[in-house]
Amino acid sequence: MARLKHKLSEPPVPPDRGVKAATFKLLLDTAMDIIRQSGHIPSVAEAAARSKVSRATAYRYFPSRSALITAVVDSSLGPVRKLASDNPSGRERVHELFVQTFPRFKEFEPQMRAAAQLSLEQWALERAGLLEEEPYRRGHRVRILEHAIEPLAPLLRPAVRDRLHHALSVVYGIEPYMILKDIWGLGDREVERTALWMADALIDAALRESEQKPVPRKVNGARLAVAMVKRR
Repeated sequence: MARLKHKLSEPPVPPDRGVKAATFKLLLDTAMDIIRQSGHIPSVAEAAARSKVSRATAYRYFPSRSALITAVVDSSLGPVRKLASDNPSGRERVHELFVQTFPRFKEFEPQMRAAAQLSLEQWALERAGLLEEEPYRRGHRVRILEHAIEPLAPLLRPAVRDRLHHALSVVYGIEPYMILKDIWGLGDREVERTALWMADALIDAALRESEQKPVPRKVNGARLAVAMVKRR
């Protein structure tokens, strides 16, 4: 199991039924609408005012912007986060994951960008000692990718497996989606194709590296002699 340097933000547990469940959903839907329409992350107070819910009530469900955006992302990517494949091929599992995820990036693009925005904003505030709310901690992709590449583990040396896991976490996420769209102007379908191409290239590189026997480092004879003379 991969180990992260921080504890991930988990979404608030919604009430099961009744008025409380309806109020939770109203606040969450309102926050998602605000992000979709205006592109900015609403405060809990703003979501409460737009929903015609008292601030005190809203803060009971979502005590911070971090809690609110965590619920937004979980609602957007919920099916992907619960993805469990029994496919024996690690490469095909990765393909399944990418094919199911990138269309959701398209559908919930404003919400995913807002989550990245909040993370960057809080990073700067935390460094300056000005962060006054619980931080929004991302990283659920680590567990998701760990499941996807599990069948590849017997074929890879542990260090190579870890490097593949790290590299895929850069390719899989809203960040490459934003780069390929904002800088290159690629359409959604080409973004998905490019992400899959990168994932395949990384898997191929990991398999090639694991097939090769580690070559012991050779010490240049002349350099060794010079070093020994200097020591005398």
